[in-house]
Amino acid sequence: MSRARSREVGEAAAADLARAGGRDATVEIVEHDQAWSARFVAERERLAPLLGGAEIHHIGSTAVPGLAAKPVIDLMAVVEDVDAPVAALVQRGGYAFPEAFNATLDRRRWLCRPNAAHRTHHLHLVSDRDELERHLRFRDRLQADPGLAAAYAELKRDLAARFPRNRERYTEGKAAFIRRVDEQ
Repeated sequence: MSRARSREVGEAAAADLARAGGRDATVEIVEHDQAWSARFVAERERLAPLLGGAEIHHIGSTAVPGLAAKPVIDLMAVVEDVDAPVAALVQRGGYAFPEAFNATLDRRRWLCRPNAAHRTHHLHLVSDRDELERHLRFRDRLQADPGLAAAYAELKRDLAARFPRNRERYTEGKAAFIRRVDEQ
């Protein structure tokens, strides 16, 4: 992500938080919790009726057994129209939809539950199957290679220590590692 794009995303997120009267959740890395898998399954089942049978996958670090992570379940759903399910997800699903942040996204939407200040779930809606495949490849490579997973956990801990209140910088700091793994 370019610096200008990162600044744009950060400003959009700050605007959404200001409207909600809150602060962004602190970046905190914790040891793997075996309950994360069950939490994903429960959330997938809860969301299925709101997403009309869409494929819903567990992505991110909580999907990798043994990997330290932010204690937030990341889900990705492939949908035909990324905007169509947003209202139901907010009104009946209990998700927050940061409008300014989402205005910076192309062919995808991002929601969090219950809100940006306290997150238990992230939901990524994508219409591009390639985007899903990229996330699944990264997850699967971490699952298959404990050394790679350990290196990623070390990077995440370092970034969380350096940027506990700046999620954009934390995410930006992981980008080169993720790109390198994706190119292997």
